[in-house]
Amino acid sequence: MQYPNICSARFLARPNRFVARVERQGAEETVHVKNTGRCRELLVPGATVYLTRGDNPHRKTQYDLVAVEKGPLLVNLDSQAPNRVFAEWARAGRFRPELTLLRPETTWGNSRFDFYWEGTGGRKGFVEVKGVTLEEGGHARFPDAPTLRGVKHLEELARCREQGYEAAVCFVLQMGGMVDFAPNDATHPAFGDALRRAAGAGVRVLAVECDVTPDTLAIRGPVPVRL
Repeated sequence: MQYPNICSARFLARPNRFVARVERQGAEETVHVKNTGRCRELLVPGATVYLTRGDNPHRKTQYDLVAVEKGPLLVNLDSQAPNRVFAEWARAGRFRPELTLLRPETTWGNSRFDFYWEGTGGRKGFVEVKGVTLEEGGHARFPDAPTLRGVKHLEELARCREQGYEAAVCFVLQMGGMVDFAPNDATHPAFGDALRRAAGAGVRVLAVECDVTPDTLAIRGPVPVRL
């Protein structure tokens, strides 16, 4: 995927989870943050951030903040991007080569999953995608804050397996060069426990890292998962 009209700025502050104040071309400006997560280790004063200009003239903010530099690492912060790049990756045959259908936002029972897929031989299943921006010494971790919704998704995927569907959770690392991926047990042990239970129930656990530039994001390939 590619962003139009990218420019750089210097991060100043984040008054709330929806907006940030940045300095661009010598002037202070308020921009929309396309990630409602904490991102405290990323959005620090003085950090170089990248903005894409929106095409809606009626918006209160002209720019969206979509990426940030963390030392030598460039991290994509767009919370909508993981689903988009997963769809591109899957439709290119890299999730399952026998894929014949990939449908986003599909309801099953009381659940709504990111993707429903079908393949040759009658195979069918559900995928939940999670974007990952937390990095600790080259190791990717999720979540960066407690997520009861994330635990619920894993439990629902396990129920899909019980009903005969295939099921997977794919962690899209919005950065490259990672050693591995693991659940962030220190921040939310219940999520790590749920992920291990889901894997034990037959839910496939994937982690893929991305090639990131200021204006592009694309899945590179898998990294080891440590449960």
